[in-house]
Amino acid sequence: MTLKAATVPLHEDEVIEGIRRWVVTESPSHDAGGVEAVLDEVEKDFEGLPVTIDRRVGTGGYAGVLKVSSAEPSNEKPILVLTHVDTVHPKGTLTGRLPFRREGDKLYGPGLYDMKGGAYLAVAGYRALIRAGVATARPITFLFTPDEEVGSPTSRGIIEEEARKAAYVLVTEPARDGGRIVTARKGVARFVLTTHGRPAHAGARHQDGRSAIREMAHQILAVEGMTNYARGITTTVGLIKGGSAANVTPETCTAEIDLRVPDPEIGAEMVARIRGLAAVTPDVTVHVEGDLNRPPYPKTALITEMLARAQGVARSIGFDLEDCPMTGGGSDGNFTAALGVPTLDGLGIDGAGAHTLDEHGLVSSIVPRARLLAGLMETLR
Repeated sequence: MTLKAATVPLHEDEVIEGIRRWVVTESPSHDAGGVEAVLDEVEKDFEGLPVTIDRRVGTGGYAGVLKVSSAEPSNEKPILVLTHVDTVHPKGTLTGRLPFRREGDKLYGPGLYDMKGGAYLAVAGYRALIRAGVATARPITFLFTPDEEVGSPTSRGIIEEEARKAAYVLVTEPARDGGRIVTARKGVARFVLTTHGRPAHAGARHQDGRSAIREMAHQILAVEGMTNYARGITTTVGLIKGGSAANVTPETCTAEIDLRVPDPEIGAEMVARIRGLAAVTPDVTVHVEGDLNRPPYPKTALITEMLARAQGVARSIGFDLEDCPMTGGGSDGNFTAALGVPTLDGLGIDGAGAHTLDEHGLVSSIVPRARLLAGLMETLR
């Protein structure tokens, strides 16, 4: 079969302008107004296309979710194209140290690589197919979410609802390591560990005190010691807060823990270990809250088959496509893959510098990656 997506008109300058519009509309996760403004821009890019728009009201202080669906009636399960439009960069980054700009093959801007660039490529690829009169293999559902960078607290339910209806999921997170896509991700868990001791005057009544910070030091070493690279387990104590003054034995201390695990069985084991932490110091208590917030995303036989089909599409376009080893970073693809829906991730723009002031996408990847996404929409039956 000839891949029509390989030749449909796709204009690099037009796509760059679309990416620019989305990027210059800054949208940190907790800025609901900014995220809604990006969703307004997204809607504009579907104008004139045969789609239905479902704009849902946000909850919990976050922006809403935008669902865009093929308008043609069909009994076939759709392809779900999954995207988030929130970023980690605070408002003002665009006018400060990371302005939108092009330097040679690099296109810079907050959230451009992760992941507005890839999000726009999916829309551009779909639009190119429709304008050229090329039918998609299945109905297409686009889901644009507002809170992925903070764990998808309000959108997870909608993502899972739409994934259960879908035959395949395409995630427009950025490409890795020179254009590789993602076929497996570790599960992610977060915990808050609290130690509670007994306050005392650090000079006059030192012997009466029970230091929550001292106890936390024991717990930190225990948690960090759970990292096991051979088993694919990493643990990180990333934030610590405790005490009230230098001359007071600290009564409380809290620490935030990040856990990454390769599969559900190890996930259950490690969650139990962290929740089971016990005090070392007499008269001090330890309390742990938390759980997995993104389930592991294993590379299944169905995903391997889907990868092979994507590689065939890429060859028809004129490049080789590889996947990367299981990555420790989580995405909304964790939710869909955990439901058993074949999921390809990292299909977005190639580049580097996610979450940093060097964030950029590669202009040379724009047209090939847009064609890849369009080709998958054209051929995934």
